Amino acid sequence: MPNPITRRRFLAALGAGTALGLAACTSTKQAVTATATPTGPVRQEVTLRAGIQEVDLGGRTASAWTFGTLPGPAIRATAGDRLRITVHNDLPEETSVHWHGLAIPNPMDGVPGVTTPAIAAGTQFTYDFVVPDPGTHWFHPHTGLQLDTGLYAPFIVDDAAEAGRYDAEWVLVLDDWTQGVGREPQRIFDDLVAAGEQRGGMMHMGGMGMGMDGGDVSYPMYLINGRPPNDPDVLRVKPGQRIRLRIINAGADTIFTVGVAGHTMRVTHTDGYPVLPVTADLLQIGMGERYDVLVDVGDGAFGVVAQPAGKNGQALAVLRSASGDTATDLPPGYPVTADALHADPSAMLPRAEAQTTHDLVFSGSMAPYVWTINGAAYGHAKPLTVSPGERVRLRLANMSMMSHPIHLHGHTFGVGRDGPRKDTLLLPPMARAEVELVADNPGRWMLHCHNAYHAEAGMMTRLDYTT
Repeated sequence: MPNPITRRRFLAALGAGTALGLAACTSTKQAVTATATPTGPVRQEVTLRAGIQEVDLGGRTASAWTFGTLPGPAIRATAGDRLRITVHNDLPEETSVHWHGLAIPNPMDGVPGVTTPAIAAGTQFTYDFVVPDPGTHWFHPHTGLQLDTGLYAPFIVDDAAEAGRYDAEWVLVLDDWTQGVGREPQRIFDDLVAAGEQRGGMMHMGGMGMGMDGGDVSYPMYLINGRPPNDPDVLRVKPGQRIRLRIINAGADTIFTVGVAGHTMRVTHTDGYPVLPVTADLLQIGMGERYDVLVDVGDGAFGVVAQPAGKNGQALAVLRSASGDTATDLPPGYPVTADALHADPSAMLPRAEAQTTHDLVFSGSMAPYVWTINGAAYGHAKPLTVSPGERVRLRLANMSMMSHPIHLHGHTFGVGRDGPRKDTLLLPPMARAEVELVADNPGRWMLHCHNAYHAEAGMMTRLDYTT
């Protein structure tokens, strides 16, 4: 639970202003955009309960915050379906649900105080929206550090026109885990803030943490589908079958390198959109990103291994087509990243000149523990503004020595001239990128680092539509 003394010291260091984090102004006293109810028949009625649950992590029992299971129950729909999703909050504090990757109307985006009311403890809220583009997506809270407690689940949107050129499908949710077995996320954050105060500003702009890509947090274990390596999730298949893996990085502070022992992968989608297929031995996945790959399975048992960048340990699942020991060795080499991918022509934005350009500089420090966009923590800078219908270019510059997965709500963007279509882009240390979007979804939208601890420490802004 939050430590109010440390939190006050942290906010005092920044000056008076809005509270920070994935909560993004969680005060329910702020004005909230009116809910717009969609038309058409409801295809699915879904009920979710956020609560505290004991989970078995390979023989260790942990008290987790979940949507009933770990991960939560997947929602599956077809593009164009209208869903009505009622979320009951059985937690001891308010919560929310953000539908990561779904470009839905602003009132349903699930950011308390900005788009959607917070769900107070003991109450419920119903989200009602039409599911847009197909793809591999997910959902999680946008309240404080609740993302790092187990509150997440896949949201898979099928394309009725897509030919299923594979024999089976497996959704793999990667996570870094501390809840109930290590320090609580809020305690971790408070310790980072306190350590930064003690260091007295000696590490400005570096933000080295555990290493250039090692994040700021050391985790006791890493999970795939809620299970640790000593009790892995297993998909039983036949030799020669083609398997579609939908991989979601739900981690709060960890970039993963993923591979299938003894196999190559064929990367087909990222963040729900098709790319020109690329063969990969290894694949790098930042927090919030999703990748779909195809694997032609050999004869045996093969580990799907997720190695945390800059940290010890691994996450493991098993593709099993025969008896025997599980192979877990991955080939050496560099993983495929988003900059090696090109959008399938069907996923490209129309060619057009940008009418508005915004520069975003991502930087920060470990001492004090503050992460910023354009030199300001969230609540201390004016939002970016766009007009409806504009083509918008965002010029991203990472001026820190840590990678930052940059996520934009309510939209997708094209990376570079013909790069992939995405909503979350992992920006390496001291790297730059240009992305473009079409301002076709009015509202107030969050743009932030999807490292939960960096967002909590201020690395967020908004993209607001003008009338």
